[in-house]
Amino acid sequence: MTVTADGPLPSTPYDVAIVGAGVVGCAIARELARHPRLRIALVEAQDDVGQGTSKANTAILHTGFDAAPGTLEARLVREGYARLGAYAAEAGIPVERVGALLVAWDEEQLAALPRLAEKAERNAYPDTALLGPAELYAREPHLGPGALGALHIPGESIICPWTTTLAYATQAVRAGVDLHLNTAVRAATWADGHRLTTSRGTLRARHLVNAAGLHADTLDRALGHEDFTVTPRRGQLLVHDKFARPLVRHILLPVPTALGKGVLVAPTVYGNVLLGPTAEDLDDKRATGSTAEGLAALRDQGRRILPALLDEEVTAVYAGLRAATGQEDYRITAHPGQAYVTVGGIRSTGLTASLAIAAHVAGLLAGTGLDLGPVREPEPVAMPNLGEAFPRPYQRPDLIAADPEYGTLVCHCERVSRGEIRDALAGPIPPRTLAGLRRRTRAGAGRCQGFYCGAAVRELFERGARP
Repeated sequence: MTVTADGPLPSTPYDVAIVGAGVVGCAIARELARHPRLRIALVEAQDDVGQGTSKANTAILHTGFDAAPGTLEARLVREGYARLGAYAAEAGIPVERVGALLVAWDEEQLAALPRLAEKAERNAYPDTALLGPAELYAREPHLGPGALGALHIPGESIICPWTTTLAYATQAVRAGVDLHLNTAVRAATWADGHRLTTSRGTLRARHLVNAAGLHADTLDRALGHEDFTVTPRRGQLLVHDKFARPLVRHILLPVPTALGKGVLVAPTVYGNVLLGPTAEDLDDKRATGSTAEGLAALRDQGRRILPALLDEEVTAVYAGLRAATGQEDYRITAHPGQAYVTVGGIRSTGLTASLAIAAHVAGLLAGTGLDLGPVREPEPVAMPNLGEAFPRPYQRPDLIAADPEYGTLVCHCERVSRGEIRDALAGPIPPRTLAGLRRRTRAGAGRCQGFYCGAAVRELFERGARP
């Protein structure tokens, strides 16, 4: 297995190069790694997998109940929901099937709920139920006053997006995929093969997959296509402290609009409560900063949805950019004449659909002339549990008896042990920054944001967590 972040790139052409190591790019790499005859490169501009949209989403495993019926997205989200649910159970990725409530706050929204239930039926999700105000408040007693009813979607779930992306990448790398980090693609040409000019030199491949997220349209244009334009849509979110968790039992959704699913209140698998996101169309694909105006707007909406939430501490604020294209569907297109597949316009549902997208892309690549060859399933992967609903290492006497490092806490807010930090640093795709370590372990992600544990975590990071 090879993970590189500096030095020259291999001169021998790859069978397939995948540009973009977000959750979709990593899923595609994992899928193609099932074909051991192929030589595959996964190319990422930043210093870790999942550094773009994949690390800053709302972490929901969607049923696809409200997708546009008949679209590719609707099919892939539906298939991906089943695939990722099964995969998460096998790989140890935390998932909580808390269900969602689509809350109506006025008569117009209330009238829309039966139509949304019918839409869910057309998307092969019949398990919805209309709730009156009495049952709604019985389910969510802390909900703000004035709600008229809700649509219950029991299958909506919360998941760990960081572990999902890392699990895919880990299996891909262990199966022989070369992961090239810090490798920004600056130009691309096609002439009986692909030639990528990158920040680390030239990389060649016979087939190319464009999973570049916010920059997918730029790479598409470099190869002569004008099929879509990505508009970065910023979503700002507030993360409330674990003490807020008893306030909410379901994912609380608004009635969706053309801009997206709107502002929600949702528990997380880490025990926090999210409020957000905003939906701001921007010009700058790097504008991941939060704004006073955006956060104030979230608090105003949160005050209506769950008033008591505003009395709880905010642990963190973050913002992510979604790849909006102004179209209702994914922009996944094969270009057989160029041995090229575009995977563009993958919005917030991309996490859920990731495994189904990967299988679909593999089929499209075969249609462009790629001989996939025999199949060999990747070695199973067991990911560290970051979820609060499942036993963490510090809660497992058997694990601590075998290795006391799992009983030595370093980050007390998130109860992260020295053993977990050691394991992350020794993993197949080790973190290259403290932020990367936080995504793998939650160290520093808690109430104090690393104020108390920061020095100890940094020391372990800098010396590789050696005992």
